[in-house]
Amino acid sequence: MWRHFAAEFIGIFALVFVGGAAIMSTRMSGTTEVLVTAALAHGLILAIMVTATMRISGHLNPAVTIGFLVTRRIEPMLAMLYIVAQLMGATIAAYALKALFPAAVVVATRVGGQAISIDVSMGQAIALEAIATFFLVIAVFGTAVDPAAPKVGGFAIGLTVGADILAIGPLTGASMNPARSFGPAIASGIFEAQAVYWIGPILGGVVAALLYDRLFLRRGKEPADHGAVRPKA
Repeated sequence: MWRHFAAEFIGIFALVFVGGAAIMSTRMSGTTEVLVTAALAHGLILAIMVTATMRISGHLNPAVTIGFLVTRRIEPMLAMLYIVAQLMGATIAAYALKALFPAAVVVATRVGGQAISIDVSMGQAIALEAIATFFLVIAVFGTAVDPAAPKVGGFAIGLTVGADILAIGPLTGASMNPARSFGPAIASGIFEAQAVYWIGPILGGVVAALLYDRLFLRRGKEPADHGAVRPKA
């Protein structure tokens, strides 16, 4: 259990720290390429950390864990452990950023957190986050869960996150990950739109997980070297 906790904690810590630091560093440098920088930073670090931790866990996202839970690919107690580790790792990473970056940048960027554009309603923001997370979880199931999937590690998952940030980043910040938004919110004390960053990703992740599980996955016997896809009864 501690191995799973540590893997999820380290992976989400890296995502929040590197993603947030990229946003904050861009603010300090005065460059206008914030969107591209954020997409590259989040996509690269997620690809690396998913690949590094996927032998043990590799979720790094409550929406992914809940998708696994509704498709019975993880036991409820273990899923709870994953989510606690994800929230703790994200929060401690955000506090590390708050302690290490200049106070003015911390305030201006909300510790590298996300915000909803004034041109987008709450309903639209939830739908955007749900669609983006749908693509992310489809990528997770299609490249990491499916036994017939191409063995590309976290590469496709990182690319999906980068593409989603480029697509909807200016509108919602493109969280796709409740923990990614929760940590900076705790550290900054600004909880604006947290409902969007929980409802949208979880909704999109659950739909994607159920769709892939019911429609695309083969029901034959798993290869001996693949390990248990479903928890034992």
